[in-house]
Amino acid sequence: MPITTPLPILQPRKLFEGKDYREVLRREMDAGKIPLSLGKTCPVKCEFCYELDHSYRETLEPPKTSQEDWQFMLEYINRKPTDPQQFWCLGGNEYMEWTDLFLHPKAMEWVEDFLKYTDKNLTFFTVGFVHVPKIHQLAGQYPGRINFELSVITLGRYRQQLMPHAPAVKHLLKVLDGPAVSSANFYSFDRQTMSDDAREISKINQKCVLWMGCLTPVRGLKDDTAALMRQGRAHLPEEAQRVYEAGLPNLQTIHTEAPITAFLNRRRIVSLFDSLELEKKDTIVMGRSVYKVLTMYRKNRAKFLMTPNATLGGDSDCSVLLTFDDIARVLNGHKTIHIPKCVMQSGRGLYTDIAGVTLEDFMKKTGVKVKVLHKIDTKFANQRLYRSGLLKNYVEDYVRNPLATAYERSEDRD
Repeated sequence: MPITTPLPILQPRKLFEGKDYREVLRREMDAGKIPLSLGKTCPVKCEFCYELDHSYRETLEPPKTSQEDWQFMLEYINRKPTDPQQFWCLGGNEYMEWTDLFLHPKAMEWVEDFLKYTDKNLTFFTVGFVHVPKIHQLAGQYPGRINFELSVITLGRYRQQLMPHAPAVKHLLKVLDGPAVSSANFYSFDRQTMSDDAREISKINQKCVLWMGCLTPVRGLKDDTAALMRQGRAHLPEEAQRVYEAGLPNLQTIHTEAPITAFLNRRRIVSLFDSLELEKKDTIVMGRSVYKVLTMYRKNRAKFLMTPNATLGGDSDCSVLLTFDDIARVLNGHKTIHIPKCVMQSGRGLYTDIAGVTLEDFMKKTGVKVKVLHKIDTKFANQRLYRSGLLKNYVEDYVRNPLATAYERSEDRD
């Protein structure tokens, strides 16, 4: 049965009632997205997809993108100033449902249009529905302008279970065999899963980044899928060490779950907390992972209001993805609380959470005064995520660190 979540206490304001779908396109493009649409739910139906339940946020799926829509987008995007560091993302994912857009019959043609008729860079994600050799030709023709993140997920025995409608492994290896793929992401599910995939991918392409890790169960997933994700988490340390010891030439990164990311960044989290100069009576909102670090190193320095990610459900545990509804559920007579700015920096707008509820609405409906911790913003959170994101860091500073054992035991006691 899917994981369920309580009905929300705080409802966001509706944005699109009575409005034309191009308002959605404009909002996505203003956020650096290229909002192509299949006009329907993604037909790939990957079992692990985080979009299986996106009811926590308002979406409006535009009709299947037409040539007229594409011309509108291209002209709108061309009016935006060009930032050489920016990569425009193929697909809207804030006010639209995330889908694999290379299933659109004109996707490859429009990717070429974007590269040809704009001076902007492009990033995209797909499970492999790209035309070979066209994608390799474009990568060679427009060097440095394409960031292609290939969602391999797994090449092994769990592929059919997790991705019954995805491209065959044979096709995926052709996509990897050339200059197009910038990074390939794949995960631990069991013994000899992630490590076998790393060797296979590196044998074909030694230049792409190996982006490894484990998947976190969230609400909406089937029980057996969530169980497989948790099994992968249990095998991640040994799988990571196998890759580390293989000495592959590729750059190797790892996406771990929030508690491990917090531990790897424990020194910076503690130093930033100290710089806030909070008093013992002050109440600060945080996800479970940061709570674990601060209660281990700074116990009784403030009142830590540990807040579960009830909106996303499952095993999600990240301060950045907390919602005002999550916070409202843990209030207990509080008059004033401190909330990190990263909670209210979603694509829905400044001082707005991922569900679309504003800080103003939260304070009005709960009667609680909020002091925003501006130092803890998404820039800080993202820097911490990627700065410690090398596989080497995970193996040397977590898997082989005796202190991590005490940290994990503290989870058992919480």
